[in-house]
Amino acid sequence: MQIIRALDELQTVLSLGHYATDTLALVPTMGALHDGHLALVAEGKRVADRVAATIFVNPTQFNDPKDLERYPRTEEADLEKLEAAGCDLVWLPTPDQLYPAGFATSISVKGVSERWEGEHRPGHFDGVATVVAKLLLAVRPGVAIFGEKDWQQLAVIRRMATDLGLGIGILGYPTVREADGLAMSSRNALLSAAERAQAVAIPRVLADVSREILTGEAIAAALARGKARLLDAGFSEVDYLALVDERSLEPLESSGEHMRLLVAAKLGAVRLIDNYSVTSEQQVSW
Repeated sequence: MQIIRALDELQTVLSLGHYATDTLALVPTMGALHDGHLALVAEGKRVADRVAATIFVNPTQFNDPKDLERYPRTEEADLEKLEAAGCDLVWLPTPDQLYPAGFATSISVKGVSERWEGEHRPGHFDGVATVVAKLLLAVRPGVAIFGEKDWQQLAVIRRMATDLGLGIGILGYPTVREADGLAMSSRNALLSAAERAQAVAIPRVLADVSREILTGEAIAAALARGKARLLDAGFSEVDYLALVDERSLEPLESSGEHMRLLVAAKLGAVRLIDNYSVTSEQQVSW
């Protein structure tokens, strides 16, 4: 596995040898890797000849400086995991490579970015869209793979890549969950043991609300009960629990064909997000 830190070295490597002829998949990450990230690498190996990953904790997508400071950084362990997973190349850019002196451009994606996380974290998706565009343009993969746990982020990146005509396929990969249903997330490492036990309420509430909606319960009532269950389980705040059209991310007041539940809730100092496809074909194994 090649480990690259300099942008000019990256460009040289990608122009030579196998990278000049083989198909390439990119898995962008902010490190603190878990099995969900490694599943993206495995998917990359399935759809392309070679897989590259990036590790970069992007400062422009954090609204709270304390949140940026708290974000887990485990570079040595991350590199070991990527090598064991069969990743071919890892790029670890520094902020000055992506945001050099005088950098003054920001990408703003209208529509899908404006509700939910966009309302609670102003400017967050501008930071996401800008850094992902920079990473894609530097690596120029055939496809880039993102987990579906950050459903709104995936929608924003797809819209950005399409609107800018990048010619890079944006693939979503189903959320990887722990045995008890909690979505794998780098933020889970920040939970205390007691909070980790409480966190499982999120997937359970999503599954319950989904069943209620599919059996004809009023949507507003099902969502209200779900919020109450999260608060009863120990969450201090529920920023949103919403039923949306999974393409436009607009809220739904009646059942449709493309329904998805989105949730963001705070447990102690940790804010967790998740989502759940509302379909009769959804199988729950936890």
